[in-house]
Amino acid sequence: MRSPNRRIVMSRARKKRTGWRKWAYRAVLTGVVVLLLPVPMVVVLAVMQPPTTMIMLDRVLQHLGNGKRPVYPQRTVVSREQISPFLRRAVLASEDDRFYLHFGFDLVEIDKALEKKKRGGRLRGASTLTQQVAKNIFLWEGRSFVRKGLEAYLTLWLELLLTKDRILDLYLNLAEWGDGIFGAEAAARKHFGKSASKLSREEAARLAAILPSPVRWSPTGSVASLRIPAILNRMQYAAPLSDEPEKSSSVRPKR
Repeated sequence: MRSPNRRIVMSRARKKRTGWRKWAYRAVLTGVVVLLLPVPMVVVLAVMQPPTTMIMLDRVLQHLGNGKRPVYPQRTVVSREQISPFLRRAVLASEDDRFYLHFGFDLVEIDKALEKKKRGGRLRGASTLTQQVAKNIFLWEGRSFVRKGLEAYLTLWLELLLTKDRILDLYLNLAEWGDGIFGAEAAARKHFGKSASKLSREEAARLAAILPSPVRWSPTGSVASLRIPAILNRMQYAAPLSDEPEKSSSVRPKR
């Protein structure tokens, strides 16, 4: 017959094990919820543009700190039909020519960046349009491993839940095109005095040319003028498989 003391010890041990199981269950459940948290937010993006983005809110804080007006950036959301096809192609040619061929991460560009770093060069960015959408909507600017990890995770959800065309639509309506200028429509009206649907091939190339540094560069400035010949050349091809358009096959993106 078991002694009362032994029964008490065994009872306490069972309670301890049960307590640990409850904590483990709660931890796993919390982890699953956190991992799936982006899903409803990304699903909403399939049918509507975000009313604002983290990058836009960051610019608001900067304007408040510097006393700039207007405080809130200029942005007018427009549909795909209201954006010139020239601008869609120019942005792809400038920023992510393999957009319709990769799964959110351009392994070719990543490999090139790493090779350049090995040769002693500065490590350059190789972000795709999907990664830029993830960062602009949900995250903050910077180069920390935490931010890049979150960006990669959000990129996977964007690619899984949205079509490529939808991701490009999001990008064109939230990209920064000058100090306090966001989206294709605001950019076209600010820089060329016309709607985004009326942009010419060269105007679209000039807007795409300044995307790497839209606050410092102007579409009519010297940097854009130097960059647009290459962009115009790549615009002839739907989605080149190499960096030599004249030798690559013309691959049509899936629409």
